[in-house]
Amino acid sequence: MDNPQRLLLIASPLMRRTPVYDRAAALAKAKGMALHIVAFDYVEGLATAGLVNDQALAVMRDGYVRQHREWLESQALPMRRTGITVTTEVVWVLHPLNEILVHLREQPFAMLIKEFEHEPWWIRAMFTSLDVQLLRDTRIPLHLVHKASHALPRRILAAVDLSRPEDQYEGFNDQIISEALKLALQCNAQIDLLYVYDLGSMYLDAGGSREHSFVFDSNLAQTLHEAQSEAFQALAERNGIASEHRHMHMGDPAKVLALFMDSHDIDVLVMGSYHHHGIGWFIGSTAERVMHRLSSSVLVISPEHSRG
Repeated sequence: MDNPQRLLLIASPLMRRTPVYDRAAALAKAKGMALHIVAFDYVEGLATAGLVNDQALAVMRDGYVRQHREWLESQALPMRRTGITVTTEVVWVLHPLNEILVHLREQPFAMLIKEFEHEPWWIRAMFTSLDVQLLRDTRIPLHLVHKASHALPRRILAAVDLSRPEDQYEGFNDQIISEALKLALQCNAQIDLLYVYDLGSMYLDAGGSREHSFVFDSNLAQTLHEAQSEAFQALAERNGIASEHRHMHMGDPAKVLALFMDSHDIDVLVMGSYHHHGIGWFIGSTAERVMHRLSSSVLVISPEHSRG
C-alpha cells in the first residue's frame, strides 16, 4: 500500500454487518488504499440511563465503546488478511456531522463511504438526515451504499447535466465522467453515460410559457432536443465513451435515473452534488430525490473536488 490517501468508512453505531463493509474493503483493495473505519456512537438508552448517576453513565458508555471497538476489530481482521491496511476508531458523540467534517479536514481521505439510511417521508420533511447533510457539506467523493449485489462494482453509470450551460460549473461534467472512468478502470467494470433532460423546463427557459405549451411548438422542441443531443454526443466523444454506452432520455431526472439503474443492474451511479451556480440549483432537487429512490449505490462528486 504505497498510496498515502485512505478511504473513510463511517460505521453504524449498531454493531451489525452490512454490505457497506464489503464494498469498502473491495474498493480499498482495488484502489490500493488503506481503510479507516470509524463509528460515531450515541445510544439514547445508555445516555438517558445515566441521567441520575453520571458515574454509571460513564461506565456504561465506556463499556459500549470498548465493545464496539472490539467488534470493529473483528470486522477488520479478515480484511487485513487480504492485504488491506485497516485501522479502526470509535468516538462517543451526540452529533456526528461536525466530527466527520473534522476528520475530513485533518486527514487526506480520498473518499467517504457510508451506508445509506432510508427514512420515511414524514421524517425527511421535519429533519435533515446525516446523509443529506454530508451530501451538502462534503467536498471529497461521497459513496452512499444501499444494496451491494457485488462488493466490487461491475456496472457504473455516470449521470451528467447539460442544461443551462451558461450557469454550469466549467468542466464539471467531464470531471464526473473522469471519476467514473477511473473507478471503472480500478474495478474492471463497464461504464455507461446517461443524460436525462427535462424538455418542459428547458422550453420555459428558452422563452416559452405555461399557457403556450411546447407540445404546440414542435419547432422549438426539436431545436432544443437537437442542441442537447449534439452537446451530449460531443461530451461523450471527447471522453472516449463508446456509442453503445451512451444514453439520452427525456423525463424527470430523478425518476429516469432510478428506473435506468434498476433495469440495467447498475452497481454505482456517479453524479454531481451541484451542477449549476446558485442555491436555486442545488442538486438536492435531483440527487436527494435519487437517493431516496436508490436500490443500489451512489457516488457523489462536488465541484470543489473537481477544481482540486
